[in-house]
Amino acid sequence: MRSLHFPALTTAALCALLAGCARPAGRAQPAPPEPQASPTASTIAARLGYPAGTKLLILHADDLGVAHSVNAASLDALERGVISSASVMMPTPWVTEVVAWARAHPDHDLGLHLTLTSEWQTYRWGTVAPATEVPTLLDSTGTLPSETEVVSKRAAVPEVERELRAQIDRARALGLNPTHLDSHMGALFNTPELYAALVRVARAYGLPFLVTRGPDGRLPADVSPDRDVVLDTVITAGDELPSEGWKAFYLDAVRALKPGLTEMLVHLGHDDAELQAVTVNHPAWGSAWRQRDDDVLRSPEFRQALKDNGVVLVRWKDLQRAAGVP
Repeated sequence: MRSLHFPALTTAALCALLAGCARPAGRAQPAPPEPQASPTASTIAARLGYPAGTKLLILHADDLGVAHSVNAASLDALERGVISSASVMMPTPWVTEVVAWARAHPDHDLGLHLTLTSEWQTYRWGTVAPATEVPTLLDSTGTLPSETEVVSKRAAVPEVERELRAQIDRARALGLNPTHLDSHMGALFNTPELYAALVRVARAYGLPFLVTRGPDGRLPADVSPDRDVVLDTVITAGDELPSEGWKAFYLDAVRALKPGLTEMLVHLGHDDAELQAVTVNHPAWGSAWRQRDDDVLRSPEFRQALKDNGVVLVRWKDLQRAAGVP
């Protein structure tokens, strides 16, 4: 829901995830290096039956489970093909609604938005693992902290790994078999140690995880294009984007897509009383923000832009099979 942060500590690959992505209208920024399709992306495209130069796009909704409003918008978007993938926050109150939907839609592409923060002012959650087993992950009120910086400073890595495993185990116990892993608010991308915990857990469960190359082509430690699904680009709206530039941002992003594998992260929901209460005093990634994302993605202009630019929507589960990720 907030912008993902990838400091230099996490290597250039993760630092680059949002480089040049959130470009508020009217602000000139240096042009990023011209991206090239990675060998992995070309191989995956070929295995999926597309030419090597195909523009593959994972159109991905975050934060399922936070509220019924978020679930309703996101699950409807999955059913209608508005998006191709989404991820679920297991500690959140509305997760069982997502699980019920997943059981009725076994071909879903739902991953886990691994959660170490609880950012809303009056709507909070804690860990899946028992609090006594992960005390450094919780604040003085017994909930997860609001800021990723607190996670970076206080969270003991063994407890982080324990909580990540608990979230995956709970999903599977409820009947939700995740197709991939990413990180709520980018908390796991803030230090090399936290990211290494994500990689270890992903390896243990045989799941692909969010990773991309840096401008210099380097990957984080223990990541290889021979065994992992590596993204070329990640696109998401940032909190400096003015509301009047919303549709233009997404249309420009689609038109600028290059051959290779891109993930566009969106946050869907309805600007209704429930979500207004959940996100009170937090306009960034709030209810109106999510309504704008939902409106733009369903608009004829956005759908036509995908078609006109030859964009092929793909899912994490298909990429995992095509890449031969164990």
